[in-house]
Amino acid sequence: MVLPRTSAIGGYSDLSMATAYSSRRVRLRCPPRYAFEQFFAVRRYGDMTFAHDSRSVLYVANTSGQFNLWRQSVRGGWPYQLTAFEEETVRSIGCSPTGGEILFMADRHGTEFHQIYRMRTGWPQPLTDNPKVQYYFHQDCFSPDGAKIAYWCNERVPTDMDLWVLDLKRGEKRLLLGDGKYYAVSNWSPDGQKLLALNVKSNTDQDILLVDLASGAAQNLTPHEGQVVYSPGPWLPDGSGFYLLTDEGREFKGLAFYDLQKGQRRWVETPDWDVETVELSREGRYLAWVVNEDGVHKLYVRDLRRQQLLPLPELPQGIFSAGLGAQLRFSPNGRFLAFWLNTSRRPQDLYVLDLERGRLRQITFAMLGNIPEKDLVEPELVHYETWDGRKIPAWLYKPLGLKSGERCPAVLAIHGGPEVQELPNFKSFYQYLLNRGIGVLSPNYRGSTGYGKSYQKLIRRDWGGGELKDFEHAVKFLHRLDWVDPERIGVVGGSFGGFATLSCVTRLPQYWAAAVDVVGPSNLVTFAKSVPPHWRRFMKEWVGDPDEDREFLRERSPITYVDDVRCPLLVIQGANDPRVVKAESDQMVERLRARGGTVEYLVFEDEGHGFTQRHNELKAYRAAAEFLERYLLAR
Repeated sequence: MVLPRTSAIGGYSDLSMATAYSSRRVRLRCPPRYAFEQFFAVRRYGDMTFAHDSRSVLYVANTSGQFNLWRQSVRGGWPYQLTAFEEETVRSIGCSPTGGEILFMADRHGTEFHQIYRMRTGWPQPLTDNPKVQYYFHQDCFSPDGAKIAYWCNERVPTDMDLWVLDLKRGEKRLLLGDGKYYAVSNWSPDGQKLLALNVKSNTDQDILLVDLASGAAQNLTPHEGQVVYSPGPWLPDGSGFYLLTDEGREFKGLAFYDLQKGQRRWVETPDWDVETVELSREGRYLAWVVNEDGVHKLYVRDLRRQQLLPLPELPQGIFSAGLGAQLRFSPNGRFLAFWLNTSRRPQDLYVLDLERGRLRQITFAMLGNIPEKDLVEPELVHYETWDGRKIPAWLYKPLGLKSGERCPAVLAIHGGPEVQELPNFKSFYQYLLNRGIGVLSPNYRGSTGYGKSYQKLIRRDWGGGELKDFEHAVKFLHRLDWVDPERIGVVGGSFGGFATLSCVTRLPQYWAAAVDVVGPSNLVTFAKSVPPHWRRFMKEWVGDPDEDREFLRERSPITYVDDVRCPLLVIQGANDPRVVKAESDQMVERLRARGGTVEYLVFEDEGHGFTQRHNELKAYRAAAEFLERYLLAR
C-alpha cells in the first residue's frame, strides 16, 4: 500500500439539505458557500520531465478527463496533448537525451499492470504487451546515446522484480539481474557502461548496486548492518561518482556523495529533517535538493562552480510534489529548473525557474473553480500527546466564520500508506467540507514518514495497535477544542487509512457519528494473502505472515469486531484494485448488512486503488461528502 502513491477519497453535493441542516447549528458569515463543482474544478498532474531540446516540458495531466501526456513551452502558453487515452492511464515519462523519442508507462482501469509505450510522432506504440506483468522504469531510463533503455518487471517470475536492458534498434532484451530479489534500476553512468540499481529489501532497507553492462557483474556499494535506506541520485558528468540520499547512522535522510575511486561516501548536507530529492544539472554546475521541514518543503540550489547557494525568487510555503514525492528536473542545457508546487490553498502547478535570469514562471494553472484563496482554509500544525507520551503532529483545519461559542462537526482524516506523510497541500475534499462547516484533523500517526526512521518503524507488525490508540487520542484532542461538537465527529480514510477507519468504527465505536472507508483492508489474514505477488516478500515485516501470525492478524482485523459498529458507514471500492482487492470490502459490507447495519457500498468497475478517470473521481467525492453532510450536519 506504499508503492506508487495514488489519490484516495473525495466528496459529494446535493447541497439543499446540507444548507438547511447547517444553518441550524453553524452560522457561517464568511466565506460564501461555493458549489461542489468549484472545489473539484482542479486539474490533477503526475510525472514531468524536460524535452531533449530544453524548450518544453512534458507532463501528465487529467485535463481530458483521463491522465494523458502533454507538452508545454517553458515560457507557458497553450499546452499540447500528445496522447488521447480514455481507458489507459499514463504514469511515468522518460525522454531520450538524443531527441525525438519519448517513453511512458500506462495501465488500464487501475490494474497497475503498467506497459511501456514508445512515442516519436503520431500515435504511441507499445514496447511491451503483457497484461499480467508490471513494468517500471526510472525517468533516466535511456542510455546516454539513446540506443537502449533499462527497466524492471516481474515478467519472468511474478514474485520477483528483475532488471532488464532493451536495445531499441534491434528489439533485443537482456536480463541483467534476476536472482529472486526485488530490483529497481536508477540511472546510467555518463559513459553508458554502468547502471545504478537498487536491491529493495523493505521501505527502510536498500542497497545500491553498480552493474557493469559488459560483464553483468553487480557490485554492492553499500554493504551495511541493520536497516539503512540508500537512494541513488545523479552522476557527476565525468563519471567519478554520484550523489545519493541515505539515513546511514542517522534518523533522517541526508545528502551524500559517493566517490567510486575511493569507494567512500562523504556527507554534503545533513539537516535535522529528511532530504527528499536531489538533482544535478547535466553539465554539473547546479545542485538542487528539497528538505522536508516538519511537512513543509524547502528548495535549495547551489552553484558548484562558485560553491554558494543561489538566491531564489520568493516561493509560496508549500509542497514540491505531484503525488510522487518531491520532484525536481533540470533542463538538458542546465538553464531551467522545473518543479511542482502546491499549498493548502493553491492546487499544484508547474513552475519553471530560469537560473540565468533568476526569473520564476508558473506555466500551468490547475484551479478552474474561481474560489478566492482568502475563502480557503490554511491548516495549523498542532501536536497532541498520545498514550505513550509521544507528541503526534497533525494538521488542523478550522472552518472560517465560526462565532465564539459555536460548535461544528469535525472529521478525523487518516492518510494511507501507512509509511507516507500527511502534508498541507491542496485537498478539494477537505476544503469542501470546511466550506460546509465541518472541521478536519489529519494526524501523522506513528508509522508516518518525515519524523525519523524510528518513528516510521513503529507501525511494523502493529497494524491496529499503537496507531489505533493515536487515533483515540486524536478524537480526545478534538473533544477539547471549544469549537468542535463531540457528538458529531466522523472518520474517513483510504488504503491504510481505510483500514484505520474500519478499525476505529469497530474497536472505538463510541466516538463516531459517521465513517467513510475507501479501499481499506478489513481482514488482515486475507489481505496479506491477496496483495500483488511481488509485495508478498514484504508482508511479514510490514503486517505479519498470514499463516504464522494468523491469530494475531485475526485479533487486529476490523472484521473480527464488525458486530460492534454503531455508526453509518460508506464503503468505496475499485473492482480492479490489485493492492486491496474487492473481497476486502465485500466481506465487511456483507457482514454489516447481515446484522442490519447502516452501510452504503459504491463499487467502480473500471478503477483500481484510487481514481484515474475524472467522472469516477467526482462521483466518489460527491458520495463521500453527501454521506458526511447527511450524518454530521443533520444531528
